[in-house]
Amino acid sequence: MAEQRRDAPGSDGTDGGHRAGGAGEAGPGGAMGTAWAAEAYGEAAAAWEALVATARRTVADGLVVGTSGNVSARVGDLVLVTPSGVPYDRLTPADITGVDLTGRQVVGTLVPTSELPMHLAVYRTTDARAVVHTHAVHATAVSTLVTELPPVHYMAGALGGVVRVAPYATYGTEELARNMLRALDGRSGCLLRNHGTITHGATLDQAYDRTAQLEWMCRLWLTASSVPGLTPSLLTEAHMAEAGARLKGYGQRR
Repeated sequence: MAEQRRDAPGSDGTDGGHRAGGAGEAGPGGAMGTAWAAEAYGEAAAAWEALVATARRTVADGLVVGTSGNVSARVGDLVLVTPSGVPYDRLTPADITGVDLTGRQVVGTLVPTSELPMHLAVYRTTDARAVVHTHAVHATAVSTLVTELPPVHYMAGALGGVVRVAPYATYGTEELARNMLRALDGRSGCLLRNHGTITHGATLDQAYDRTAQLEWMCRLWLTASSVPGLTPSLLTEAHMAEAGARLKGYGQRR
């Protein structure tokens, strides 16, 4: 569901969005509170710049259309999120938008993404520092066909194992967030039935890479399973476990 900017309470089924600028709030549009020292604000500003770059990348790489996805990053107890219904190429440093872990807006004046419950659920239950949600076409197609993505490639091990599909629930609801958490148990990514993908990671780059890999694996399965008279070979649980263990040490070591 493409997000819309909300100017009145409840226009997309949520609480209408908090407006920053009250006592003790901080950031553009708000007063600098005691919890927001210059150093903390500088860290958040840098994270916002990286978040916007990641959001724009989801559009450039065809993982979302318009404002249909959302991205977030955690800085301490602050969660920076893309705002609802604002094209990513229009976002500026002054548009920084952030909430605390209860969902109360503490930075900025733009209404946060309507999918905030999913993002907050991930941060409350994992050590993730970034979340990427998309409506990638191949992944969304797969979410309508199966209850889990058949293990056609070992990169599923990078997400913790066979990728599950969370049951459908209306976007932006706590029910969807609960369904997502069950599908994410022991995983860093899952599909959302008739909706899209969600992944998390220690960094924005890692969360984004997991999203891109998930979309690629969905495309791979759709391609292989479309060949008449043939059925794709699938990996076993042992194959997946071995690949997952090896992938933990993948890449450069600092």
